[in-house]
Amino acid sequence: MPVIGTVVTLAAGMLTAVVPAAHAATGATLPFTSVEAESATTTGTRIGPDYTQGTLASEASGRQAVRLGSGQRVEFTVPRTANAVNIAYSVPDGQTGSLAVYVNGTRLTQTLPVTSKYSYVDTSWIAGAKTHHLFDNTRMLFGRTVQAGDKVAFESTGTQVTVDVADFEQVAAAGSQPAGSVSVVSKGADPTGNGDSTQAFRDAISAARGGTVWIPPGDYRITQSLNGVQNVTLAGAGAWYSVVRTSRFIDQSSSAGNVHIKDFAVIGEVTERIDSSPDNFVNGSLGPDSTVSGMWLQHLKVGLWLTGNNDNLVVENSRVLDTTADGLNLNGNAHGVRVRNNFLRNQGDDSLAMWSLNGADSGSSFDNNTISQPNLANGIAIYGGTDIAVRDNRIADTNALGSGIAISNQKFLDPFSPLAGTITVDGNTLVRAGAMNPNWNHPMGALRVDSYDSAINATVNITNTTITDSPYSAFEFVSGGGTGHPVRNVNVTGATVRNTGTVVVQAEAQGAATFTNVTATQVGSAGIYNCPYPANSGTFALTDGGGNSGWNSTWADCSTWPQPGQGNPAPDPNRNLAKGRPATATGSQDVYTPGRAVDGDTGTYWESANNAFPQSLTVDLGATTPVRRLVLKLPPSSAWGARTQTVTVLGSTDGTGYSTVVGATGYRFDPATGNTATVNLPASTSLRYLRLTVSGNTGWPAGQFSEVEAYLSTS
Repeated sequence: MPVIGTVVTLAAGMLTAVVPAAHAATGATLPFTSVEAESATTTGTRIGPDYTQGTLASEASGRQAVRLGSGQRVEFTVPRTANAVNIAYSVPDGQTGSLAVYVNGTRLTQTLPVTSKYSYVDTSWIAGAKTHHLFDNTRMLFGRTVQAGDKVAFESTGTQVTVDVADFEQVAAAGSQPAGSVSVVSKGADPTGNGDSTQAFRDAISAARGGTVWIPPGDYRITQSLNGVQNVTLAGAGAWYSVVRTSRFIDQSSSAGNVHIKDFAVIGEVTERIDSSPDNFVNGSLGPDSTVSGMWLQHLKVGLWLTGNNDNLVVENSRVLDTTADGLNLNGNAHGVRVRNNFLRNQGDDSLAMWSLNGADSGSSFDNNTISQPNLANGIAIYGGTDIAVRDNRIADTNALGSGIAISNQKFLDPFSPLAGTITVDGNTLVRAGAMNPNWNHPMGALRVDSYDSAINATVNITNTTITDSPYSAFEFVSGGGTGHPVRNVNVTGATVRNTGTVVVQAEAQGAATFTNVTATQVGSAGIYNCPYPANSGTFALTDGGGNSGWNSTWADCSTWPQPGQGNPAPDPNRNLAKGRPATATGSQDVYTPGRAVDGDTGTYWESANNAFPQSLTVDLGATTPVRRLVLKLPPSSAWGARTQTVTVLGSTDGTGYSTVVGATGYRFDPATGNTATVNLPASTSLRYLRLTVSGNTGWPAGQFSEVEAYLSTS
């Protein structure tokens, strides 16, 4: 893949080259410049923005596109010298057609074909999935060179076409055959695509062992996958010239390695996702010290599904488009792998993933990749592994079930190797990343750390992150399996968050993270949502490392989810602040655990260790709050005789230093009057952690509460 310029960023509807900042630039250095259709001139209809799962605009780049009826057009101002274009588009299910192409008002002879054949994928076995993968990509060489400022228009010739984005590129001339290489044509390959070239490719690989197989310009049809590929280079004349038509290129469980694949396209015929079928460019192993470079991979299930020994593999300077599942997955035992400077668009699962199944991925990295529109999972996902790095990537427009980046202990299958060592997440830019998860009925953050199946015990360092226009939250800490495993040892340093829809930090798991130099502007609802699940699973501690600004408020009500842009509602003075909050105690008797005192059910209760006064119950209210009244309850049943408990009320803002709010006082509980006692707190009270220390009980030798309720109001 030829490269030009420096790095890419989105501005005014255009992906353009910019000068790198002091920190390494984010994303890939791309050979094309992308222009959004919604920023072009059109006689059609602009759609979006829309973030609703299943809608066409929600899967579009920038969440907007242009719909063309027959005879309608969209006209782009060419941003650079170019002789080729790739268009991301969608047509209604079951339809095909074409786009007429005009350059400066003159219609070209060739047209761009469009089809729904590779779109509208259904994966009913994936919980929460809807029909997705609504867009596709189509490309052409103009046969001439256009200059910056020229006008290129695309016009529907019949069927409705929704145009998303145009990639303008100056494609270099076709490469020439390397000296000493073995041409597949010399072994009988048919460059017209009419004949079956499978055996010719096999014969060329066998003849060139230790050397190079040359794939001249042309279309080559392969009907069976290749195997036994090792100690060989497969080289084409360029991804716009040498095209292999197959859905299964290499399928092998092992290789001696030293395989180098470069500079051609592999375009498949995958129209659905069938996980039992190896419909991949590479399925299995290329062996150690191999490389993949300058490739165009399209209409496959997965670009590279890598198992076995792929040590020190480098995958770089390639494009992966329109896969029904992952773009690339390091499926365990990947050591020293580098995936860098690639462009991925329209994946039906994780665009880039490491999954430590059957052995830990280790010492591997995803660097300087540009990812756009994964439509059923994450931009980048790290599922387990040791000493993994995710650096300087640019990820935009994630859709349902996905974050921009996920660092996770979700195992899917066993044996699985959880996250270990140091996980480095540095210098990444996330744009419009994060989505509503229909299985959780709440949103996923732009960057998610997930103790799904086990605690996060690795050190996770998240540094130099830019998060822009997230529809929901910026950083999410969650135990996605719903079992409340902790997320620990997380450090977030040097982040810039702009225009996040709801909150900066969405903490839904017990654990801890330190935030340093994290600045936020245009926060939609509140700075922090701190409501670990399940209730009473523990607390999530946010440590202020200094230099933070713009996100110090806390969402007031854990019983509701903040909605994008709604702001933080004024707290209801009559809402019980303690209900459902994490509770701990110095001791418990049998099944009468602390959480029963804040579960909203007066029929259940906490009972401390017996005959061991004093005993304490502590409730984390989630934020420092001016509490004015407590209501303490015992079960209302007459079976509970009247009693007096001696209680001291203490408070803390940090969970470490506690001060007395109300000294030791005897409170009468009598079933004749509801078995409740009210404690009025001083007007100066401000606390996050509420502690009740029981030093006596005339009815039983233990502290007992069925409900501890805390209110802002005095009555």
